[in-house]
Amino acid sequence: MVRILAVNPGSTSTKIAVFDDDREVFAQTVDHDVTELKAFAHVQDQLAYRKAAVDQALADAGIDPAGIGLFAGRGGGLVPVRGGVFKVTPRLLQDARIGVPGEHPAQLASQICDLYVQEFGGLAVIVNAPDTDEYDEIARVTGLTDIPRQSHIHALNQKEIALRYCAARGLAYGAVNLIVIHLGGGISVAAHRQGAMVDANDIIKGEGPMTPNRAGQLPSLDLLKLCYSGRYPEKQLKDRLSRAGGLMDHLGTDDAREVERRIAAGDGYARLVYEAMLYQTAKYAGAMAAVLRGEVQGIVLTGGLAHSDYVTGYLTGYLAWIAPVTVMAGEFEMAALAAGALRVARGQEEPRDYDGVPVWTGFTH
Repeated sequence: MVRILAVNPGSTSTKIAVFDDDREVFAQTVDHDVTELKAFAHVQDQLAYRKAAVDQALADAGIDPAGIGLFAGRGGGLVPVRGGVFKVTPRLLQDARIGVPGEHPAQLASQICDLYVQEFGGLAVIVNAPDTDEYDEIARVTGLTDIPRQSHIHALNQKEIALRYCAARGLAYGAVNLIVIHLGGGISVAAHRQGAMVDANDIIKGEGPMTPNRAGQLPSLDLLKLCYSGRYPEKQLKDRLSRAGGLMDHLGTDDAREVERRIAAGDGYARLVYEAMLYQTAKYAGAMAAVLRGEVQGIVLTGGLAHSDYVTGYLTGYLAWIAPVTVMAGEFEMAALAAGALRVARGQEEPRDYDGVPVWTGFTH
């Protein structure tokens, strides 16, 4: 048996979980005081603060870090890399400290794990980093040379769900084609072709369907006109697109349960908007089916919204003609971190070395 600590820092919280092999024995989300976080000029400055929070949570639970052999972090702060498990090395830590793609608390995960290894020994890894990029080159091309498409997906949960789906059916992930739809505050629809996420909507840059709180893809000239209308400062418009769009913009709430209650009470506009979100999601799944040339062995619905029979029933009605639809509701990020570390411990996956070289650096002419 191997004991694994999984660490996943978010914007205002840090998720912590301890596993004995694949059995979760402890889990806690530490919510941080926003005022305290604002006292730090940069995310990197939060390292000691976040590490102390993990220390305290483990101490309160009576868990001795000395008994932990594997430390699995969310990753973050790295150049785009292919999916998989990476050893936490000095080269990886160098980029994590900088936050190469931009500051985000996820960059602290590998560093926290490394601090534990320095003190107690063991192995630190990251699993399917946020900047995982397995796109086909053709998927990167847009109509403007200075705006190539980039891979921003719920990579950790997408990969874990695909692996679980295959394991339950005795399939090799590297031998099948799947469409995985992560349904949450953000919605990612990805084409998994023989073990790689070769195309998807960019959940950071605004591609894809509208979501509970994101506007999704919009007519570009209308958006351009809105940008220059003088009605919105840049930050306000950015927030409207990425935090207050979708259901929130139309209905004043991003709580899908509240929207479904309104629909049940006869609110026709709530129904129209909610089903438009699902309709758009189904359209993107159809696009991913085309990416896979119609050779799709399964479609998997995951994320928090997949708990809703309304959501899964609507999407199944649109998509079942492509391939069998399976519901695997919820988010499995902490389990995915532990599972990646466990594959390494069992010799099922060789951890990779991070070299700091992006998987894609531009088109060749």
